[in-house]
Amino acid sequence: MNPTLAVEIAERAEAIERARGLPRDLVERMIDAGLFRLCLPRALGGEQAAPAEFAQRIEAVAAADGATGWCAMIASTSALAGAFLAEPAARAIYGPRTVSGGVFAPRGTATAADGGWRLAGRWPFASGCRHCDWLMAGALAPGTDGKLEVRLFLLPAAEWTIHDTWHTAGLCGTGSHDIEVAERFVPAAHSFALGAGQPWSGGALYAFPAFGLLALGIASVALGIARGAIDDFRALAAARTPTLGRRRLAERGQVQTTLAEAIGLVDAARAFLGQAVTEAWQAAQAGAPLPVPMRARLRHAATHATQAAADAVTRLHHAAGGGSIYLSSPLQRRFRDVHTATQHMMVGPATLELVGRLELGLDTDVSML
Repeated sequence: MNPTLAVEIAERAEAIERARGLPRDLVERMIDAGLFRLCLPRALGGEQAAPAEFAQRIEAVAAADGATGWCAMIASTSALAGAFLAEPAARAIYGPRTVSGGVFAPRGTATAADGGWRLAGRWPFASGCRHCDWLMAGALAPGTDGKLEVRLFLLPAAEWTIHDTWHTAGLCGTGSHDIEVAERFVPAAHSFALGAGQPWSGGALYAFPAFGLLALGIASVALGIARGAIDDFRALAAARTPTLGRRRLAERGQVQTTLAEAIGLVDAARAFLGQAVTEAWQAAQAGAPLPVPMRARLRHAATHATQAAADAVTRLHHAAGGGSIYLSSPLQRRFRDVHTATQHMMVGPATLELVGRLELGLDTDVSML
């Protein structure tokens, strides 16, 4: 990422949190940098970045500010829709500066109608919805075989009602409000079945597991937050002398040990995640369906990385002492942000249970891999 942009994001992190959303001028600069279109097909002007590059770029943004990194991650993974919509619709929706977002969870209802669908529902956690041009949401709908399937439906942002619900402990700047539509018509071309059908745009990225890519994005945000916390802690330890103390924090053995432990946690987690991503990417490039154990390993590595990042930030926050509790300290925001990231279902405890069941040879629902 452009170092100048990274510095600007870091300097504006506190203001982003207070506003509970990204300022429009920063959104425009992030569009210029391609940070909302990392997973969009090149044929539509996107980056179509390999998963490892996607992870590196998201981590770099999140190191500057977790909420901004999260918004870049959500918009970029949402842009996968450009590969799975019918090509004419994808080209009409994804103009040169289009930002998309939304919620994949099938919380809505969809009823077949002439030429498309009638969509209704309300969806929480629509990150970055206020700066998006198009929003999507999931609903269960009858497939061609009559069975219900998860479909995603896209509508212009102006057709959605945004409910101001995002009052949270962390990642406040993501503006992840509830979005709602009431019986809106969605043309058939603006909908696609999640995990079904072939992308019109070629490339191994669209053979990579979509849920695995989303989990990778969340883990990359968490690792970026931890990376930023390590930098913040170094600066604080070098400058601060605790009350009634004679030595700077940096001169204390326990502080030195904590910093080393935090770095080890983050670097080891990133290495595990990188190995899992490399294996899955090689399989996707070969064109064969990824086997269940490989998809499970990818999700396992992403969940582990998110938890390890949270552990590292917690240790640093504790070691920083009383100064870290003030809102003027970036460490307290990193602490709140990373623990909020751990609550996402893609990296939650259920993932570890799923992996454990597979390791023990038990019957397991792998539909979310």
